Amino acid sequence: MTRLSVNINKVALLRNARGGNLPDLVQVAKDCEAFGAEGITVHPRPDQRHIRYDDIPALRAVVTTEFNIEGNPTREFLDLVLANPPHQCTLVPDTPGQLTSDAGWDTVANRSFLREVIAELHSKNIRVSIFVDPVARMVEGAKIAGADRIEFYTGPYAHQFPQNPKQAVAGYTEAAKVANAVGIGINAGHDLNLDNLKFFRDHCSQLLEVSIGHALISDALYYGLANTIRMYLRQLK
Repeated sequence: MTRLSVNINKVALLRNARGGNLPDLVQVAKDCEAFGAEGITVHPRPDQRHIRYDDIPALRAVVTTEFNIEGNPTREFLDLVLANPPHQCTLVPDTPGQLTSDAGWDTVANRSFLREVIAELHSKNIRVSIFVDPVARMVEGAKIAGADRIEFYTGPYAHQFPQNPKQAVAGYTEAAKVANAVGIGINAGHDLNLDNLKFFRDHCSQLLEVSIGHALISDALYYGLANTIRMYLRQLK
């Protein structure tokens, strides 16, 4: 079974737009779990334009499924994660002002750095996932660096899916075979939605978890949050 982790960044963005506490991020996280979500994902950025650093302790205190914190492993980010150990930390190579994640790590060129970061996170018993493109060398590099999982960057898949689904997923299918062969778990995320999620799951062997935020929260505007989460779960099960 592939687990669904709901990314609540966009909920925080809406809250921040008015400066108050509506919607209540902590309550939304609890409700997502009550509606069937199997994890909560957050991605605090340096400018704190959505998830703020002070959200993390409050969320960690209430999330009962799996808490996943994504981000660029700057010293400030690592200190935050180590002080509030989640179940999983996903390392993403974002630049400080980046609008959204748009590429995976070069796990070969950054192997020494990643190895040090992973060791530090492992010291707190945090599972580590590395955001990667579907390239065999990058998957193997993540394993060599000591990561427990990879998270496939699925933006290119989602972009190409409407024109040619089989071609869009082919690289991920082959990279998943490499991951399975070297013994590293597989997560995926970015622009997965109700149209393309099931096809991806069916063509990515042993997919453990998907993290979905933008599309899911957008769908919830029409279908309601509880119903939307159930719709995504049906695509995975």
